[in-house]
Amino acid sequence: MKPIPHAVLALCLLAGLPVHAQNADRTYLGYRNDNGTLDIATSDGRYLIRPYDANIVETSFVPRGETFDPASHAVVLKPGQAQATIREADGRIQLVTDGITVTVEKSPLRISYAYKGKPLVAEKEGYGHAGELESIEFALAGDEALYGAGSRAVGMNRRGNRFRLYNRASYGFGNRADQMGYGIPMAVSSHKYAIHFDNPQAGWLDFDSRKDGTLRYEVMGGRKTYQVIAGDDWAQLMDETTRLTGRQPLPPRWAFGNFASRFGYHDEAEARAVVDRFIADGIPLDAIVFDLYWFGKTVKGTMGNLGWDRDSFPHAEAMMADFDRKGVKTVLITEPFVLTTSRRWQEAVQQGVLATDAQGKPFVFDFFFGNTGLVDVFKPQARDWFWNIYKDLKAGGAAGWWGDLGEPETHPSAARHATGTADQVHNIYGHEWAKLIADGYARDFPQERPFILMRSGYSGSQRFGMIPWSGDVQRGWGGLQSQMEIALQMGMQGQAYMHSDLGGFAGPVLDDELYVRWLQYGVFQPIFRPHAQEEVPAEAIFRTPAVKALARAAIRLRYAMLPYNYTAAFDDSRSGMPMMRPVLFEDPDNEFMSTTSISSTYLWGPDFLVAPVTEPGATRKEVFFPRKGSVWFDFYTDEPHHGGILETVTPRPDRIPTYVRAGAFIPLAQPVQSTRDYSTAKLDLHYWHDAGVTQAQGHLYDDDGHTAHAFETGKYELVRFSSRFADGRLALTVAPEPGAAATPTARTFDLKVHNVAAKPRAVQVGGKAIAYHWDAKRRVLDVRLPAVRAAALQVVVTL
Repeated sequence: MKPIPHAVLALCLLAGLPVHAQNADRTYLGYRNDNGTLDIATSDGRYLIRPYDANIVETSFVPRGETFDPASHAVVLKPGQAQATIREADGRIQLVTDGITVTVEKSPLRISYAYKGKPLVAEKEGYGHAGELESIEFALAGDEALYGAGSRAVGMNRRGNRFRLYNRASYGFGNRADQMGYGIPMAVSSHKYAIHFDNPQAGWLDFDSRKDGTLRYEVMGGRKTYQVIAGDDWAQLMDETTRLTGRQPLPPRWAFGNFASRFGYHDEAEARAVVDRFIADGIPLDAIVFDLYWFGKTVKGTMGNLGWDRDSFPHAEAMMADFDRKGVKTVLITEPFVLTTSRRWQEAVQQGVLATDAQGKPFVFDFFFGNTGLVDVFKPQARDWFWNIYKDLKAGGAAGWWGDLGEPETHPSAARHATGTADQVHNIYGHEWAKLIADGYARDFPQERPFILMRSGYSGSQRFGMIPWSGDVQRGWGGLQSQMEIALQMGMQGQAYMHSDLGGFAGPVLDDELYVRWLQYGVFQPIFRPHAQEEVPAEAIFRTPAVKALARAAIRLRYAMLPYNYTAAFDDSRSGMPMMRPVLFEDPDNEFMSTTSISSTYLWGPDFLVAPVTEPGATRKEVFFPRKGSVWFDFYTDEPHHGGILETVTPRPDRIPTYVRAGAFIPLAQPVQSTRDYSTAKLDLHYWHDAGVTQAQGHLYDDDGHTAHAFETGKYELVRFSSRFADGRLALTVAPEPGAAATPTARTFDLKVHNVAAKPRAVQVGGKAIAYHWDAKRRVLDVRLPAVRAAALQVVVTL
């Protein structure tokens, strides 16, 4: 028996698995270096291995008789952006970058991956074929937790499950949902690597459901291609993942405000009354969302009209213009189904924009809303037809788009599309739908940022600006309990804007405590959008005075946090680091974190730690404070908590447990009625001091809130904050960095330094003594700084 090579032996010891040939009938025949691609010939096909960059390598298996399909719907990064060497020695061939090394053992044939000398993962049985499914298998280490597989609610560590890769809505789901609108073919490991299977066709992703240490990807056909992505830490892994599949562009700033939404507003008078009442009640509002009734009086029989019902909305354009003057944008629901009873049916048939049957005729079928056809978004003329409808509605005043039922919700396998059968293209239907809108904006409105709300997509959908939501969640505590996991998992896969219908959607449940707790959580999720079936109102203006007061407080906090939230969204657009982050990101080596996957406590941006209350009548809440040696301060009381422990705290009705990292700079604004009135010219700048933090950094990002590619074109402003503490002196610096095409803003900051135990001996700004106020009870130092425009300003506090 041939000795096991040392590299393979090390991997096997790590995985606790014996060495297997990848396939008993597969043998190595030879290799060649094809301009940087390692081309391995085997008895039943070819392996093509090529680097994208030092931390991303792609492997494709091309069975004998097939040709390599280079097309990817997910990947936008160009390969070959890192130098790689190919070498042969000791019965193996290696492709080596500065990060990943791919080792191909000749006999028995086996492919393994290492990162900077440390084994990552290896193919187990490799490519195989059983029945109607083709598969690729990998060997897992015994201690690996697995995340990914898209949008699900099954527990944070998803190992032990087999997931269907077929986008499907889960109506009324609670604390568990095995299948939802985003079946992303990606596995993310606690060992800080990811495997992305680059094929959208229907299949399965098995996270070791047989308990035999196997990750298995199974697909009905198409590409046998995957990318291995690795990083030194979670931040680098997120950066590499979104370099591969694309960054999420910044949405318009109004998207971070409060939405009025329900199923649905029946007429113009009702919609106007809702907007006016928000303003009268002093509850901030930035958008109103119109569900089905904007194009028809009934739920059934009208889908596909894609135009205003003029009986119910006789002056729709004037209504939207009035809303806009009040700082409220209009978002319209659209669906890809055109009913045979709709006003556009004949037009859709005549223009050939629908999916077809085997004879080339429009494919017609029945579903909940009626007898229908389906827009073929893979067909150029259909994309143009659909976009022109959006363009006309936009000309009338619509500012954002809600794409519903885009799995598609009903998608018979017999339907045919321009690029494949229904099952071949099903998982990228919503992806392509979002792309046609994004492409339309890029072509016809290149200076504007689109708002595209959809519940179904695919790997890389974030690059089109798609904003996903978790679907028709149950209006119950179980529905709330699943939301953190869903959003955190999607952020780990590049989809940073996953959020929920605040308050819950499905069911006529009136539970004031649940409603308030969901909204309090919503302050710290990417989009703040209460939405529900209309039997119980989703809008705060229609709740009891006590509930309305609590909802108002949550919404006003959301608006106060806009400088911080917008900056965190900017960071995601540049680095792929999501706004909602698992505590695993902060404390990956903690023994507690290595054995328990937590979603009940999470990070909001880089500096907030949030623990939503998800149980009725809760008098206790467990909070995990990450990173031993760190300090976290209660956002409301400044009470300190030490990192590296699981602590039980007492929740309050008016807020959820929220903490800020020692050394954090948090810019806050005064709440406004709409982001139309928002400005960063005058802000509160909070800094949480701790003697254990000798230096820290933070920043503020700002632009006009609507121009596309503002950062890339220099139409932005950055303000960098830094601190240094030594010998009883705390030095804080505010340094503006305007973009090349920006006119610098004169900003004034009301600096509030927390955890100052005694009255400072002196405070200097720009080298000169300045008046200040120290609150002995709250232990907060308050210093009003002079305007900062272009030059840096330093504050020195002598403690």
